[in-house]
Amino acid sequence: MLRMRDDEGVTPAALKDEGDSGLPMPRRIWAIVAISFGTALFVLDGTIANVALPTIAGELSVEEGVVVNVVTVYQLVMVMALLPFANLGERLGLRRVYQTGQVIFMAASALAFLANSLPMLLVIRAGQALGAGMAMSVGTALIRQIYPKAKLGSGLGINSVIVASSNALAPVLGGFIVAHADWRWVFVAAVPFALISLVIGRFLPEPQRGETPFDWAAGLWSAASFAMLIGGLELAAHGGMVELGIVVALGGLGSALLLARRERGKANPVFPVDLMARPAIGLSTIAAVAAFIGSAALIVALPFRLEQGMGYSAQQVGLLVLPFPLTMLVVAPVAGWLSDHVSPSIMGLVGMGIAVAGLVLLAFLPAQPGAFAIAWRLVVAAFGFSLFFSPNARMVVGNAPRARSAAAGGLLATGRLFGQTLGAAMIGTMLSLGAGQGPAPMLMAASLAVVAALASLARWRLAEKA
Repeated sequence: MLRMRDDEGVTPAALKDEGDSGLPMPRRIWAIVAISFGTALFVLDGTIANVALPTIAGELSVEEGVVVNVVTVYQLVMVMALLPFANLGERLGLRRVYQTGQVIFMAASALAFLANSLPMLLVIRAGQALGAGMAMSVGTALIRQIYPKAKLGSGLGINSVIVASSNALAPVLGGFIVAHADWRWVFVAAVPFALISLVIGRFLPEPQRGETPFDWAAGLWSAASFAMLIGGLELAAHGGMVELGIVVALGGLGSALLLARRERGKANPVFPVDLMARPAIGLSTIAAVAAFIGSAALIVALPFRLEQGMGYSAQQVGLLVLPFPLTMLVVAPVAGWLSDHVSPSIMGLVGMGIAVAGLVLLAFLPAQPGAFAIAWRLVVAAFGFSLFFSPNARMVVGNAPRARSAAAGGLLATGRLFGQTLGAAMIGTMLSLGAGQGPAPMLMAASLAVVAALASLARWRLAEKA
């Protein structure tokens, strides 16, 4: 059965009761523009600093290994913020939290001009990440309210185009700024996007307050658990403290499990165990984490193999890996639209099957492959991942109750950041062990794509039995 069955388990009556009809036109168009600029803002800011790190290290007189904290601090604070602020958004109103995050981001960005030391820059980056985390935590939930239920996949597909375009723009814009202006402008470059989004933001769905008070203890506990989990992975992979990093990460995992036990049975928990207990959402989240680990492993490992193992220059490597994001840029919106008409589980299963084939082909590249040999393999892998991500996101967000859509969006974003961080950490470990330039990283990524495919298959079988 290729047609969706009421979003694979959600009845038509439930959809009607939830009132998922989206915003009326033309307000919907302006809301899409506002959320698109907001998405571009945070994706751009999250990646633009990478190209400036060598310059920052030289100007602030710090080691290159230490300056990487400019990126890791941002990621750490972001992942700490997502679930607590998603829950707060359900209490205070999604638009209110979204726009407050944008204001905090702009205020922190303005301080970037005063950064004259690494500690101060790290504090500023933490402030930017706090604002970005507030907005990102409710961004997907706002997309759900903007689009009608029947077009949610299309909306998520459009959003994925904004993400891919911003990721492609970030290194180009960052390189231009570093070459022609003070490096501090890198941290201010995304502010115009925030201003535009705020000006048009009045077209976003009206904020609605929840009745349940925010559980500050659970919010802080959640933030601390992810700080330990992600911080431990970063220590093990990049900090040169493998044993300590593993202990800290395991402590974070144990803390998260204890929090999940505490949150069980609550109506609107900060740690969304109520959503994870739903098979469609729980299996989709597992699939998402596995797929993001696999795609991150590919993106991190392949440049090392091409440059250090095959002798390509850094500039050549940048061009050689370009087919991957370009393919996702083209295929992702089509996949999002298809997920409104075809079972997302079937699309996920097919997509991961194609991704496995592409990853295995990349694992066994010829010793000296030409550009075309690399490109077509990357296109196959990217095509598979593109078929998976938007439909899988639709399953997480679309199967959550309307009142818990922010929690579903926060869960999705947390899974993405956790998967990307874990994928990079795993490749870092493999490189340190001398196994990062052979077929091992791609085979590991392929095995994780298999896990995502199996989760999609299990979700589909459960929906068929319902």
